[in-house]
Amino acid sequence: MAPSPSLHEGFAQWTSGFDYLRNLFCAMLLEEGDPGLAAFIDACFHSSPVSSSDDTERSLLSALAAHSSRYCQALSIVFQLLDVVEENTANQVRRRADDPRRREGEPGFWLWNLNDLRQRGFSEEEVRTAIQGVSAEPVLTAHPTEAKRATVLEHHRTIYLLLVERDNRHFTEVEQAIFERRLKAALERLWRTGEIRHERPDIESEVAGVLYYLRSVFPEAVELLDLRFQHCWRAVFGTEPPPLPGMAFGSWVGGDRDGHPFVTPEVTARTLSLLRKSALAVARERLVQLGARLSMAESIAPVPPVLYERIDVLRGVLGETSAEPALTRNPGEPWRQLVNLMIARLDAAEPVSPEELLTDLAVLEQSLNQSGARHVAAVDVRPTAALVRAFGFHLADLDIRQNSAYHDRAIGGLLQAAGFARTDYANWSEAEKLEFLNRELANLRPFTALHTPLVGEARHMTSLLRVLREHIDRHGTSGLGPIIVSMTRGVADLLGVYLLAREAGLLVATPDGLACELPVAPLFETIRDLENSDGVLDAFLKHPITRRTLERTRRGPGQPEATIMLGYSDSNKDGGVLASQWALYGAERKLSQVARANNIRLAFFHGRGGTVGGGAGPTHFFLEALPPGSLTGRMRITEQGEVISQKYANRLTATYHLERLLAGVTRTSLLHERLLHQGPDAVAPHPLEDVWSKVAARSYTAYRSLVETKGFVAFFRAATPIDAVEQTQIGSRPSRRTGAGSLDDLRAIPWVFSWSEARFHLPGWYGAGTALDELRRESPEDWRSLCRQADAWPMLTYLLHNVEASLMMASPEIMRLYASLVPDPNLRLKFLDLILREFDLAVECLAELFGGPAQQRRPRLARAIELRKEALWQLHQEQVRLLAKWRGDPGEETLKELLLTVNAIGMGQKMTG
Repeated sequence: MAPSPSLHEGFAQWTSGFDYLRNLFCAMLLEEGDPGLAAFIDACFHSSPVSSSDDTERSLLSALAAHSSRYCQALSIVFQLLDVVEENTANQVRRRADDPRRREGEPGFWLWNLNDLRQRGFSEEEVRTAIQGVSAEPVLTAHPTEAKRATVLEHHRTIYLLLVERDNRHFTEVEQAIFERRLKAALERLWRTGEIRHERPDIESEVAGVLYYLRSVFPEAVELLDLRFQHCWRAVFGTEPPPLPGMAFGSWVGGDRDGHPFVTPEVTARTLSLLRKSALAVARERLVQLGARLSMAESIAPVPPVLYERIDVLRGVLGETSAEPALTRNPGEPWRQLVNLMIARLDAAEPVSPEELLTDLAVLEQSLNQSGARHVAAVDVRPTAALVRAFGFHLADLDIRQNSAYHDRAIGGLLQAAGFARTDYANWSEAEKLEFLNRELANLRPFTALHTPLVGEARHMTSLLRVLREHIDRHGTSGLGPIIVSMTRGVADLLGVYLLAREAGLLVATPDGLACELPVAPLFETIRDLENSDGVLDAFLKHPITRRTLERTRRGPGQPEATIMLGYSDSNKDGGVLASQWALYGAERKLSQVARANNIRLAFFHGRGGTVGGGAGPTHFFLEALPPGSLTGRMRITEQGEVISQKYANRLTATYHLERLLAGVTRTSLLHERLLHQGPDAVAPHPLEDVWSKVAARSYTAYRSLVETKGFVAFFRAATPIDAVEQTQIGSRPSRRTGAGSLDDLRAIPWVFSWSEARFHLPGWYGAGTALDELRRESPEDWRSLCRQADAWPMLTYLLHNVEASLMMASPEIMRLYASLVPDPNLRLKFLDLILREFDLAVECLAELFGGPAQQRRPRLARAIELRKEALWQLHQEQVRLLAKWRGDPGEETLKELLLTVNAIGMGQKMTG
């Protein structure tokens, strides 16, 4: 398939934009009197392949070693500039593809998705009805993977906006000179800003970082998203559009305490309060802006009675004293007067509810339409209503996550405080736990009184759940996400949360029996837990308290809804990429079947990271690859670390990514619902699933064989900068769950980060080569079938394209460089040989599967890698030099230089973990 004209134009803009920005940066360095650094930058991005000139190579290395900190920072900044150019170019390509005259279309956006549904025979009414049950919810997490400081991100935004201005303005000579001075000033600010955090960020700073996106980026993005949805609906169906499908947001920052001792109940209480205050501030700001726009006078056109009636209602609710200033402020402008009253209600001691505010906005929209001001209603009022529906007065749902083992210890602590004879609850069998839980959950009697002294886990969990109880008493459950149980192994792990909830008054009596005020959600993370997840869910859904809890917490009409979270990074670390993705695929299908059998709607919460090893991949293709029948309207998905700034730092980019998610969930949900209505055959397993199951099993064996081989941990710790990664100050959470030194205790994110720094990218591909090659040799017919389906079975296409991307980003030459750090030559050769043999097999098999080398079929990714190749090569060599020096003599100055290389290489690859 030939690249579109927009893509060709994008390649040209990409190159010219980067050359312009890089040359301007080098010119700034020359003006500062640093011609050596300017020449070094120029050589790193213009030189021929590394092996072509030994003299050039030695010269570059010598310069970098002599000025390590300064030169590393400069390369890091040039990588950042390249990222900004790529973001701007991608947005310009999308804008051009949006132009109907080009007839290109952009897969994943509203126009493409709505057109696709219509072409598949969905009527306007079917789509309109289905949209009411659709919801997409990005959940921002504070996983320690954002290497860039907040100040640096702000400088990036400034440069991005200047590039947008350059692309959309025709400058005079004077204007051009002024513009370039402004751009140089922005580059100078970035250059003189420290790259490295000297202290690990605390929870409060991470909460502030998330609040920035929720307050300053997402509201504008949601408003633009609504305007784009309106336009595309009218273009496709020719009717007035329904409200924007459910767009919501979640956060883990201040609520996720799994292995994070600094997230205390007090932190959670402060976070909930900040989210609510910020949501009210956002709503008020938008109402003030709306009032400023609605300047229509009653003398110009008749005012519909519904508007005056609503004004009278609000006057009565507020009382004359509070209503009078709002009504006298803009005489003769009734639309403004209604907005003034809405603001007054928002400012009242007992503020209006989001539902009441939406009723007021609906009256505004209706009355404007009736008066003939349809464009004002569509452009000013509708997006404001979309914003209120998305953010309410809580801004984002704060999830509460903790490990099942922690909960077990908390229950043990309660038993001890209550004087039970046997308090080692964590050591009980599943059967013993269930017998005990079922007996205890028959009544509301807590183990302890309000002032009973508690310690450790029992005190933390009881205090936390009391914070949630207080929030519900004041504001209801809005703003609270599910209680997520990580490392869910059995149904007792879930029912135990109900027991803990009882201590804080979160277990309540209903006419039908006891129920919990908040839903409990399992998180299945390992291969084994994913394989056993259907049995756990079935038992959980059948439990009477769960049934009553789902009824109590239901979101609206229709079936009760349960949330299930799936862990991508941890399952990958456990079993390798093919086995992990296959276990996730199988679990989703089985869990969906269990939910249907129990008459429950299932909302999957996908815990994806920013790398292939963490489950990352293009949203559109990710949705296409879901098991048929598994998406029935609502999806949650984690956004973590550097992914947040890459996707959401700028309004237009944020809007595009939210649109891909929401429009994609809408389309995929309709397609899956149709399949379910067609009967079991429509969602039957793919004909190649038996074949692929064997491939996944073989890849699991190959992966486990590697990580369980004696000496692997020693190789990993020597051949990757894991020890340096553990010193980075890029997140408040420790890199290990409990502080133990084992591979199992290491979190998945630093595991992925360290492999990517050393350019192995091993979590994204290891095991694939052996498994595919074995199929090719031992089952030629199955291999040929797989080749035929490589681009036809969405699950297979998505997975293998992601594996291929990891292989493209990996570098055998750089692997060898890092392996040279392993002091034992036998250990080095043993594991390097295993890894390189597996790498070559994987590259060979995928090229045969897809009919050609990846570099030819994927020119965009190949170009992105090539642009960064020489500069990264210099940084990798410097990092290896500094690692050897620091490991031999751990000095503070060497560590600072080393961390700069960690940062710069992360920037160069646009990823950490």
